[in-house]
Amino acid sequence: MSWNHGLPFLPGNTFRDVTKSAFHRPQTLDFKNGYAFRRKPTVGIEQDPLLSEKLIQQEISEFSLTPDVTYGSFEQSVVEEFIPAYVALDKKVLCYYAYFHENIPFSAGEEFRMRPVVINYYLEDDTMSMVEPMVENSGMPQGKRVSRQRLPNNEHGQHYHWTDLNIGMDLEVYGFKYHITHCDAFTKKFLESEGFVLNDPEPMPQSKHRKNPQPSQPSAYTTPSQFDSRYQFLTMDPKVLRFFALWEDADSLFGDNRPVTIQYYLADDTVGVSAVREPNSGRDPFPILMHRLKLPKKIKPGSETFPSCVLEASKAEVDEYYSPKDFHVGQTIKLMGRRFLLYDCDGFTKEYYQKNHPDMEMKPSGVPKMTDLLQERKEVPPYNGFGSLEDSLQNCLSLIPKTPKKNVLKMLENQHKVLRYSARLDSQNHADEDRCFILSYFPSDDMISIFEKPVPGILGGQVLKKTHVPKPGSTADKPEFYSPADFAIGATVKVFSRRFVLTNADRFVLTYLESSTRHIPCQTLDSLRQKLGVATANNQPADQNVIRHTMVLLRVG
Repeated sequence: MSWNHGLPFLPGNTFRDVTKSAFHRPQTLDFKNGYAFRRKPTVGIEQDPLLSEKLIQQEISEFSLTPDVTYGSFEQSVVEEFIPAYVALDKKVLCYYAYFHENIPFSAGEEFRMRPVVINYYLEDDTMSMVEPMVENSGMPQGKRVSRQRLPNNEHGQHYHWTDLNIGMDLEVYGFKYHITHCDAFTKKFLESEGFVLNDPEPMPQSKHRKNPQPSQPSAYTTPSQFDSRYQFLTMDPKVLRFFALWEDADSLFGDNRPVTIQYYLADDTVGVSAVREPNSGRDPFPILMHRLKLPKKIKPGSETFPSCVLEASKAEVDEYYSPKDFHVGQTIKLMGRRFLLYDCDGFTKEYYQKNHPDMEMKPSGVPKMTDLLQERKEVPPYNGFGSLEDSLQNCLSLIPKTPKKNVLKMLENQHKVLRYSARLDSQNHADEDRCFILSYFPSDDMISIFEKPVPGILGGQVLKKTHVPKPGSTADKPEFYSPADFAIGATVKVFSRRFVLTNADRFVLTYLESSTRHIPCQTLDSLRQKLGVATANNQPADQNVIRHTMVLLRVG
């Protein structure tokens, strides 16, 4: 029965069908191309009074297919970035403090001992490690007990998890039982944030000592010692007084003052002397002059003949040993028959004397530093005539001669540049008048070579190979070599007891010297300009032809 037949779908024109007994809802979900979407109800509003009664226009529009359902909304929802566990829990470690019980069966002083342990739980991969804190001079092997790994919890292959750890519980690992007493602040905060209930912290128990039975009638008493050597060792073990001194050994054959370091060990009052090794000193590399031992200061009467150079004197022969009061900066101390001048000490030694011996002033004396001792000026031996001066000097500087250093920048700037001059031999022999020479100067390394032109009766060839030529009057220690400033037209060049007179030069010589007129005298430039100017007027100078002919012979040879 339809109560709204022929009426428009407007508010007030719909009526509820009281005879309807089926109140099922139509299906609004469907799949298309593998995607789920909502569709418009197939049952019309005029056929479903319940739908027409409750749905408004906004609710009906929700059943219609919209672009947001098919293609998604333009406003993309914010998606939280996924962070893996090994990144989020990296370097986050739970720290627990525990101890384990160790029996001491063969000790007369202790019955059992409680040894503390730090348990670290790494949240990154659920691994654990156990470390026993190091105690100085404990006499027991301490440190890492269990390396980082996953510890087994039971026989079924399960491992310990952070939820299994709590204060007051016993943790059994590889046959040892560890009792957890407390944890750090980060561990407590993390467990409380996860809703884990922690137990109350427990105190660390103390080790139990055995009680010696008291005899009914003591038979003997021992007077306690006034000085405890064990206490001195435990408190002064790493502390050393260090003095800088000079070993005054100038009286012996080939002796001199050598810098040394004297160490006084406060743990057992022993003294050691070490030599300061200097480079290229010529001495054997044995820096220990005296090994660590107790030095006697006074020998008892009747024991002076004891062979102290071979054996160490015992307490029966020694009346007094050296103490820190005997080492005073600025004074000379005699150790094992040798004299040492103390001129300085380190900072710890100064603080020790200010605290324990304030009456002793540890001011450094005016002795120079160890690096400034006995520095003598090195004297270069005279030139022996073999090889060049630079190569011979390298034999004096090092045991294995090295190649002399060169001016690389100068070599790159003047590479393949040659200054050529024509010269004649200044000789009293008339046969040398017709001889013509080419003197070549190389600006890259300041070397000179001389070539003779072949003439009838003279073969010619190389007279002087490329080498440095020193000026007359220069010494082997400070040699002065020829330079382009000395090569003026008409000048005389003395080359190893031979004299050459420059008669002409190549045009490139004038061009090169004019580019660096700051180092060239005006007389040299004027002589070159005058000579080359006359040569260019004739257009075919004889000397210029000789130079070109010689260059051709050099290339062919």
